[in-house]
Amino acid sequence: MSCANGCLIVWRMQSPSLPGDEVRRFIVENRPVRGHWVRLEGAWRELRAHKDYPEPVRDLLGQAVAASVLLAATLKFTGTLTLQLQGNGAVRLLVAQCTHDFRLRAVARFDDAAVEEISSDSKGGAVFRRLVGTEGRFAVTIEADEKHTRYQGIVPLAGESLADSLETYFASSEQLPTRVLLAADGERGVGVLVQKLPDPANAEEADMKAVWDEAERGIERLSPDDLLQRPLEDLLEQGFAAYDMRLFKGAPVQFECRCNQGRVSGLLRSLGAEEVRDVLKEQGAVTVTCEFCHRPYRYEAADVEALFTDSAEGEEPPSIH
Repeated sequence: MSCANGCLIVWRMQSPSLPGDEVRRFIVENRPVRGHWVRLEGAWRELRAHKDYPEPVRDLLGQAVAASVLLAATLKFTGTLTLQLQGNGAVRLLVAQCTHDFRLRAVARFDDAAVEEISSDSKGGAVFRRLVGTEGRFAVTIEADEKHTRYQGIVPLAGESLADSLETYFASSEQLPTRVLLAADGERGVGVLVQKLPDPANAEEADMKAVWDEAERGIERLSPDDLLQRPLEDLLEQGFAAYDMRLFKGAPVQFECRCNQGRVSGLLRSLGAEEVRDVLKEQGAVTVTCEFCHRPYRYEAADVEALFTDSAEGEEPPSIH
């Protein structure tokens, strides 16, 4: 059943499809409860096209990317949101960025030996704590284009999962009761977030509490496997069967790194011809690798010479990716 403003009432939907790279908003009809859901497939694989992450690190990175999209979807801003984890575990640093129009990139820095020591039998919270350590922080930074404003919220890495830390962040920064479920594997990263909004005027407190209690139970009925394998319509039917739900049209999500040929060429020019030619002589080619997406930009001898000739000013030499 559709409505005039482009939404959809979910009620006994039959065999819905499994779209990838999309974020969608839903609400409990006539109740102060909203949610967001994200599913990443092509964008998630493209993000890792030039870097093989060990499975535990890969899954944590996928959850963080999904979380960054969910965070961006809850806000009204124009700019970039950065989610950052720093700890004393196997993963030293993890950064996931998402813009207001859902263009994302991410990277993780980790200790290979420490990751290898994580047992394949370890599950859930044990893996999370081995990855992030016993001390660490979870930071969300919003850089808004308008007036160049910047906001940052920092909380300790809490609980036994990234979702627990995200819930702690919302409780601290926005004072909105929030429940989060995240999951990732080699094919996709998925997340769902449910929030209780302020009660409407003249609302019955007991009724509003009952609605939120049921919403919390709803997300607890879902498992990470449910999230990875089932479409949103099925999840809402399973988790929130007691209420009418309104599901809005989705927005596309895409991978986009800020690295490009022009920036790399500018970097090499700034180093100077002598230094770049020394690297060329020593290594046979000059390769610059993006620290975010790990895409290599390779310059052969002719490309290097073209960088430092007057006739090539403003032109970009070819590169091999």
